[in-house]
Amino acid sequence: MVDSLGDSLDRALEGAFTRRIPQSAQAQMKYLVKQLKGTKATAQALGISQRTVERYVAGKLKRPRQDLRGRIEREVKKRWQPQVRAKARKKAASTDGLVVSTRARFGFTAAPGTTDDARIRDITQALPPEYADRLFTAREQGATEHQLQQIAADGLAQMYFRANNSRAHGLGVEFTDIEQIQIEL
Repeated sequence: MVDSLGDSLDRALEGAFTRRIPQSAQAQMKYLVKQLKGTKATAQALGISQRTVERYVAGKLKRPRQDLRGRIEREVKKRWQPQVRAKARKKAASTDGLVVSTRARFGFTAAPGTTDDARIRDITQALPPEYADRLFTAREQGATEHQLQQIAADGLAQMYFRANNSRAHGLGVEFTDIEQIQIEL
């Protein structure tokens, strides 16, 4: 399965964590109960019964099945170290920008009558802070994967294909068939 751009953004922020997330199912569940202010809200977030949450908190259940383990971990990571996550996001959006490494199909449209057939390319390109800000803001506002890809395509078009708008003015870039994508802060 191909990673989504949204998941890659989340992983990039997780790289800024200064401490590991809780490791045991009991510790993770206790953390979620505290963050969500109760077992009922935790059960709803995980799609399990309130009683099951209570059993994990009490230590009666210790090993969640694989799909539940993944959901618990995802929910913990979403809420883990919010200040550290915010600081990393702010730094990327104001001074550092981010680096996009991708293997995808890129096609181009330029002035009327000229075209370049799409082909698979491996690209690693630093994007300026305004694209980091646009990506993180769109992710927070619930943008679709296609919308996130369009923002990344705009950034790659400007910085990689148009050399920061110093050449190939008017070149439109299509970003499709993503085989892999990774974001680094």
